[in-house]
Amino acid sequence: MDNALSGQVAAVTGAASGIGLACARGFLAAGARVVLIDRDQETLARLCAEMGPDAIPLVINLTDPDSVNGMMPQILAKAGQLDIFHANAGSYVGGEVVDGDPDAWDRMLNLNVNATFRAIHAVLPHMVERKMGDIVVTSSVAGLVPVVWEPIYTASKHAVQAFIHTVRRQVSKHGIRVGGVAPGPVVTALLNDWPKAKLDDAIATGSVMEPKEVAAAVLFMVTRPRNVVIRDLVILPQSLDL
Repeated sequence: MDNALSGQVAAVTGAASGIGLACARGFLAAGARVVLIDRDQETLARLCAEMGPDAIPLVINLTDPDSVNGMMPQILAKAGQLDIFHANAGSYVGGEVVDGDPDAWDRMLNLNVNATFRAIHAVLPHMVERKMGDIVVTSSVAGLVPVVWEPIYTASKHAVQAFIHTVRRQVSKHGIRVGGVAPGPVVTALLNDWPKAKLDDAIATGSVMEPKEVAAAVLFMVTRPRNVVIRDLVILPQSLDL
């Protein structure tokens, strides 16, 4: 994949850690300039300094509509164009509904659903005008198979899947590809909500993945010939019983 994305600009939300950071690194390694979007200004500055001049930090609070409204103008000011938008930022809440915290649900749903929809809406006009672009959304296997341990998270990712499938069909006439990468459990901060015994067992049995494995899948999606779209790419740990 060396230089497969040469001359292109990618932007990744939630890029200060986890899957987003791994995907940003993958895009850079493939020759793209990458706008790393996160609300963590200090971490973004440090990471971009380490990764070099093609890594461009952009501080955005995705749950603030005004901040999202300013995202695309800043991407264009910093990078001049946008070829790939990876809507990756998200959060996780699991557990029994009867014991759940509806306020925590609202925060997660706002980021996983509303903020994702707004961010994609913000970048679409530029891609429509250019008649090209790739949008990849970090979904989850929970968006395809209801996971009993995480009903609210599962519901959020089902909403994301519905959005991916319908928007893809609306914008394909403009040369824009829209797809979702749907991983199983990945070792990121999102799993901090798992009971320790559950996470320890998952690591011991190899039923979780590393962020770099998701990044490889995303890079595969955006480097297909333009007449091919990867609508859904499900990747699971080999030993996951799902």
